[in-house]
Amino acid sequence: MTTDTAQLPTTAALEAALRKALAPTALEVIDESAAHAGHAGANAEGRGTHFRVRIASPLFEGKPRVARHRLVYDALHVFIAQGLHAIAIEVL
Repeated sequence: MTTDTAQLPTTAALEAALRKALAPTALEVIDESAAHAGHAGANAEGRGTHFRVRIASPLFEGKPRVARHRLVYDALHVFIAQGLHAIAIEVL
C-alpha cells in the first residue's frame, strides 16, 4: 500500500487539533517520520506518519495514564485516515 504524501498530516495540523481538544499548558509535536525509512512519511515535505507528542493539559488531572493517552488519540483520530501511523505520547 502506498500513501499519498500530499495527504499526510503536518505538525501544525496535529498541534491545532490538540490545542482545540485539550487546551494544553505545554505542547510539543515532533515529526519523527524521517527516522522510519521505507515509510511514505520519511520525506522532507513537511508531512509525516510518525510523531512524538509531549503534552500537559488540565484535562489530564485525576486521570490514569491510559485515559490521558486516550484523550490524545481521540483528538488525533481524524489523521489516521490521512496516513498517521504512529504517535509516541509523553504526558508532562
